[in-house]
Amino acid sequence: MAGGGAAGPASPLPGTPFPLGATVRRDGTNFAVASGVADRVGLCLFDEAGAETTRVSLRDFDAGVWHGFLPGIGAGQAYGYRVTGPYDPSRGLRCNPAKLLLDPYARALHGTVTPGPEILGYAAPGSDSPSAADSAARVPRSLVAGEAFDWTDGDRPAYRYEDTIIYEAHVKGLTMRHPDVPLPLRGTYAGLAHEAVIGYLLDLGVTTVELLPVHESVPESFLVERGLTNYWGYNTIGYFAPHQAYSAAVRAGQPGGQVAEFKAMVNALHRAGLEVLLDVVFNHTAEGNQLGPTLCFRGLDNPAYYRLDDGDPRFYFDTTGTGNSLNTGDPVTLRLIMDSLRYWVTQMHVDGFRFDLAATLGRQDGGFAQVSAFFDLVAQDPVVSQVKLVAEPWDVGQMDSYDLGRFPPLWREWNGRYRDTMRDFWRSHPVGLSEFATRFCGSADLYAGARRRPTASVNLITVHDGFTLRDLVSYDGKHNEANGESNRDGTTDNRSWNCGAEGLTADPDILALRARQSRAMLATLLLSFGVPLLLGGDEIGRTQLGNNNAYCQDNELTWFDWARADHDLLDFSKRVIALRKAHPVFRRRRFLAGTEAAELRWFTPAGGPMSPAEWADGSALAVALYLDGSDGPDRAADGTPLLDDDFLVLVNAWWEPLDFVLPDTRPQAGWQAELDTFGPGAADAGTLAGPAVAGRAGGKLTVGPRSLVVLRSARPVEMRG
Repeated sequence: MAGGGAAGPASPLPGTPFPLGATVRRDGTNFAVASGVADRVGLCLFDEAGAETTRVSLRDFDAGVWHGFLPGIGAGQAYGYRVTGPYDPSRGLRCNPAKLLLDPYARALHGTVTPGPEILGYAAPGSDSPSAADSAARVPRSLVAGEAFDWTDGDRPAYRYEDTIIYEAHVKGLTMRHPDVPLPLRGTYAGLAHEAVIGYLLDLGVTTVELLPVHESVPESFLVERGLTNYWGYNTIGYFAPHQAYSAAVRAGQPGGQVAEFKAMVNALHRAGLEVLLDVVFNHTAEGNQLGPTLCFRGLDNPAYYRLDDGDPRFYFDTTGTGNSLNTGDPVTLRLIMDSLRYWVTQMHVDGFRFDLAATLGRQDGGFAQVSAFFDLVAQDPVVSQVKLVAEPWDVGQMDSYDLGRFPPLWREWNGRYRDTMRDFWRSHPVGLSEFATRFCGSADLYAGARRRPTASVNLITVHDGFTLRDLVSYDGKHNEANGESNRDGTTDNRSWNCGAEGLTADPDILALRARQSRAMLATLLLSFGVPLLLGGDEIGRTQLGNNNAYCQDNELTWFDWARADHDLLDFSKRVIALRKAHPVFRRRRFLAGTEAAELRWFTPAGGPMSPAEWADGSALAVALYLDGSDGPDRAADGTPLLDDDFLVLVNAWWEPLDFVLPDTRPQAGWQAELDTFGPGAADAGTLAGPAVAGRAGGKLTVGPRSLVVLRSARPVEMRG
C-alpha cells in the first residue's frame, strides 16, 4: 500500500459483516466496509495528532463486505481505509491504495478536505493511470463513535400532515447573529437548541423545523479557490455524520462531539413540541465527475455507488447537475441509503426527511418510476415508512425531470406549480381563477386522481433556493455578483416584481406596496389546503439583497439579521398561523366531491356563483371562497364531526380597490372581519363596514388592491359539537 505508518498486527480478529461501519463492542470495535471490486482492504488507525499508527488488512470477505474486529479500540479512534484493486476507468473501476478513504458509515468525521492534486485518483486528467500521491494529509478522518445518550424526549411529537407547519431553516444562518444566543453557541446545534431560539419558534406557531443539510459535506474546490464555501451543504460526503462545522463541541476541541450535540438539539426541540426534518442529499456526492476527488465511494466501489455512462464507463450519468448520480439500482447503494435513514430516525430521533432532487432516486433504469427499488424499500421498511417523507419532485435529467404528482402515495411533494401560480397571481399576471382555486384547495388535479390527499401538496412560495419573500417583492432580476460567476448562476425564472424600484428604496409608497404583497402571499400560503412550508426569515423580512442562489454565501448576506427584523410582518405571520391552527376548515385532509363539494363554494365579486365562462376567463383576478364549517374535518373520539365556524375569503389581485357583495351562504350569517392583508392588522384598512362586523348577505365590502380579506361567521356553541 502507498503511504507510510507504523506497522500493526498482521490481521485483526474475525469480525462480522454486519452492521456496516465501525461498531463498538464490549472489548473492541468491529469494522465492516462494502466493496465488491477490491482485492484487499487496509484499515488505517491514526493518533490525535493525525499520524498513522497502525495498518491492518481486513482479511475476511463475505457477500461483498470486508470486515474484522480490533480489540482495545473504542469511541474516539480515528481511522480510514485504503483499497487495493483494479484501476481501469474504461471499465469504471477506480481503486487506488494511495488514497485514504472515508468510511461511508462513519458516525463522525474529523478534519477537512484540502484541495490539491493529492486527492485526485488519476495521474493526469484523461489518463487511465492512477496517481501515486498519498492523500492522507488532505482528507478527514473517520471517527469511531459511541451511541449512548440519555434521551428525555419521551413521546416524540408526531403531527398529522394537515396540522403541520414546516419552517425551513439553516442551523448556522438561524442562530449566527441571534443576540440572545451566547457567542460560543452561535451557528451551532447547541445554539439552535437555546431557549431563545426555541421560544421564538413556539411563539411563531410552527410545528416542524426542516433543517438544510446537516450530513457532513465539503465545499467544491472551485468555491475554495474563490474564497467561498458551500454554505447550504448540498455536497455530502458522510451520510451518517453530523456536519462538524455546526458543533460548538468541535469548536471547543472535542472531535466527535457533534454527535451528542446534535442529539441534544433534537431532544430539546422535541421536549418543546417541535418536530425535526432533515433535508437529505441522496442523489449525488461531493466526489463530482471523473475529474473530481477520490474521497470515499469512488475508491471503494465506483460502479456500485455511481451511475456510469453505459457507452463509456469513464464518465458518469448525471441527472443532478453536479457531476455524478448515486446508483439507486445497486443493492450496496440502496442499503447505504436505507441504513442511513433508519439511523437518523432510531439513533438521532429525527422525524422525517425532505429528499433533494428526489426524482433521481426513482431512476432505477433511467426513467422515473413509482415502482423503483428505492420507493419499494421505503414503503416496506417498518421504520422509514412511518416518518414524514417529502420529495423535491424534479431533477435535471433529460427525461421525466419534472415528476410533480407522480410520487407514490406515501410521499408528500414540494409543489412547484403552487409556487409559480401564487407568485404570478399576486403580481397580477393572468394565471386564471381556476388555476388559483385549484392550487389553493390542495391541487386536486395532481393528487386526487391517485387517491392522495390535499396534504400530498407541500405548498411553498419561497424556499432557500431562490429569492426570499422580501426579495421577491423587491427585485425584478437576480443579483448574484457576489458568487463570482458574473451573475450567470441562479434561475432567471423568478416571477418576481420589485413594486416600482429595484432593490433598496426609501419611497414610502413602494415600501407599503411591498409589505402588502408580502402579507397577501403569506396569508395565501398559510390558509391554503395542504402543508405550508415557510422559508425561515420570511416572517421578519429577511433579505439577501437580490441574490437568488446564495448557496456559497456563508456570511451576513444569508444569516438572519435579527436586529432589523420587521416586527409588523412577524406579528401578522403569527396571527395567520394562529388562525390556521384554530380552524380546521383550513386544514382539510380530503378532497371534497359530490354533495360534499358544497362545503366549498366560489363566488364572483358580485356575489353570484362562478359560471363556467367566468372560470374560463384567464384574465380575472378576483374571487370569493366560502368555507362551510358544518362538516368539519376534525372528529371527536366517537367519530362525530367537530364543527367549525364558516369563513369567506375575498381575494383581490387587481391594482385597484374592488367592491364585493357578500354572497348568500348560511341563512342569517353575520360576517366578522378576521384578517385584512391591506393593512398589517386584522382590520386596519378602513374598508370594512364597521369596526368588527362586515355585514350580512347582500352587503358590500371594499377589498383593497392586491389584498385578501378573511371574514368569519361564528356558529353558536351548541352548533359546534
